[in-house]
Amino acid sequence: MLERLAGQFEAASAAYAETHGIERDPDWFVLKLQEEVGELTQAWNRVTGRGRKKGRSEEDLNRDLADETADLLGHILLFARNNRIDLAAAIERKWLFRLDAE
Repeated sequence: MLERLAGQFEAASAAYAETHGIERDPDWFVLKLQEEVGELTQAWNRVTGRGRKKGRSEEDLNRDLADETADLLGHILLFARNNRIDLAAAIERKWLFRLDAE
């Protein structure tokens, strides 16, 4: 499941990078993770009243939170894929449960 999902994120990310002339070197993957954590934090701050809403409706704010969460998930999977991390094995080891069969 994670491998398939990571492959889909990889295809989308590679196409985006190609279109916009972005070099995805090893540092890029961890730097993008940090960027996305910041964007998720910003969205969270807005949803919880800790940040300026900038005229955004509650619906917009909640959609932003969901979108930034999706971005973070995607970049975690890209980071793991680029670094040959077996997330399924790590989840089993750290969280003590098995993912459904890939």
